[in-house]
Amino acid sequence: MQNKMNCLIWLCCGIACAWATGQDANTKILGTVERLDPAFDALVPESSQIEILADGFEWSEGPVWIASRQELLFSDIPRNQIVRWDGKQKSVFLERSGFTGAEPFTGEEPGSNGLMLDSQKRLVMCQHGDRQVARLNADGSRTVLASRYQGKRFNSPNDLVFHSNGDLYFTDPPYGLPKRYEDPARELDWCGVYRLSKDGNVTLLTNEMTRPNGIAFSPDEKTLYVAQSDPEAAIWKAFPVKDDGTLGEGKIFYDATRWVGQKKGLPDGMVVDQAGYIWATGPGGVLVFHPSGKLLGVLNTGEATANCTFGEDGSTLFITADMYLCKIKTNAKGIGF
Repeated sequence: MQNKMNCLIWLCCGIACAWATGQDANTKILGTVERLDPAFDALVPESSQIEILADGFEWSEGPVWIASRQELLFSDIPRNQIVRWDGKQKSVFLERSGFTGAEPFTGEEPGSNGLMLDSQKRLVMCQHGDRQVARLNADGSRTVLASRYQGKRFNSPNDLVFHSNGDLYFTDPPYGLPKRYEDPARELDWCGVYRLSKDGNVTLLTNEMTRPNGIAFSPDEKTLYVAQSDPEAAIWKAFPVKDDGTLGEGKIFYDATRWVGQKKGLPDGMVVDQAGYIWATGPGGVLVFHPSGKLLGVLNTGEATANCTFGEDGSTLFITADMYLCKIKTNAKGIGF
């Protein structure tokens, strides 16, 4: 009888907690919210939890919010798909999203990775297997925007961000190559950060980072943040953006190397909110930084976490974490909302 009473009490408490936070009693929660600084409370409400929206993915990545349709698109890289989340269920939005070759792909990550909308709200994709950045047109056709630097094929474009002037900045680590950095098909001797200007010219901005990955601008576009997913140097760098769009000398923004092996994940995708706070996936989940580089809190997913973006009303943070798609309510607001 006592066990039955305990179960009843636990069930009632669970329903009461779900009601108090506005959640359905069946809502699945992932991980915990870790508050390291009082300033974090102004960004994430005390009642907020990481809610699982969907699961069953191989490796979810690159989320982008489509305001006109009130839906989220994100990549499932190993399955070579872009997935749609319409607020209720998941569905396949695009097959062969990153590799369109006729022959079988022998690597682990053929699909699209980072996704972004251009000024005309067209979907732009970093395509691992095809080793290029491409645009999906309204009729379903694809336009290659960049595939080479000085005649040599990219490694596998990974993540991207648009400047307000229309220039596209993107990273090019080797993860989409079947044998990664040791792949015999690799043509460049570095992993670079590039700019694709509106006139179609590609500029190498820096090749100093061993595994450049996630990329984002500060709200005033005077700083470019770049994550480095290297277990030997799991860092984020901040680069000053010059008036001509090139980069000045980068400085380490935050170093999380000490957590590698202790927590799942490496520095990966990120998003910056309107106030300039950086929400960056890395060891443990989503690390939330003050623009000064101070770590304020962590959304501990307990999973290797790839990327995040704001959506819905601008104060919902969507998170792609390994097999999961999640969200959490924030007080912060994404740029553009």
